[in-house]
Amino acid sequence: MKPIALIGEFSPTFPPHLATQAALAHASTALGVAVEGRWLSTEALDEEMVEHHSALWIAPGSPYKNLGRTLRAIRHARETEVPCLGTCGGFQHMILEYARNVLGVQDAHHAEYDPYASDLFISHLACSLAGRELPLTFVPGSRIAAIYGAEAATEQYYCNFGVNPRFVPLFRSGPLRVSGSDAEGEIRVIELPEHPFFLGTLFVPQMRSLPGQPHPLVMAFLRAALDRP
Repeated sequence: MKPIALIGEFSPTFPPHLATQAALAHASTALGVAVEGRWLSTEALDEEMVEHHSALWIAPGSPYKNLGRTLRAIRHARETEVPCLGTCGGFQHMILEYARNVLGVQDAHHAEYDPYASDLFISHLACSLAGRELPLTFVPGSRIAAIYGAEAATEQYYCNFGVNPRFVPLFRSGPLRVSGSDAEGEIRVIELPEHPFFLGTLFVPQMRSLPGQPHPLVMAFLRAALDRP
């Protein structure tokens, strides 16, 4: 049984959370493996809890109860090569962790926590994406393109926040790769090429997973978890 940490504040009435559990079940059935998705509230999250899981899925549903603990879990996954998938809010917090701990912007922040912060790497979108299905393109040769077997897709969103355009040039200066964008060129997928699996999407792939038709991104994430000793 492979334990997968689902990091976030689980709510049985929040569709992306139910879809996250279902998508894991679809993928594990397709792969013929036993997987246990365990919800871990950020309020009590610590390194020991994280270390007892084969992979981390930073789930939608921010703001999280404890921002610092969330970012430490992401940093642990990034630095120790633990497979990590972030979707929607998870993507946003992967950006924030990277800005603080790799780019050195210690005050990098998220508008959900402090809308008046000076270094808002994650800001309120001019137009909400919640409930919308939109096309996006992938960089040729990227991991995300290999996972989809294509350089374009249509995916569903459930968010109101994204990468602040002001910081895009700085963000692109580091090793984290922008590998997927929308029609306007806004960042929608990030990945760390040298990592076994460190990938974030602003969209929620789990919402398009079905029994017998697991989402390819969740399948790839689960395969990475299974590859860990």
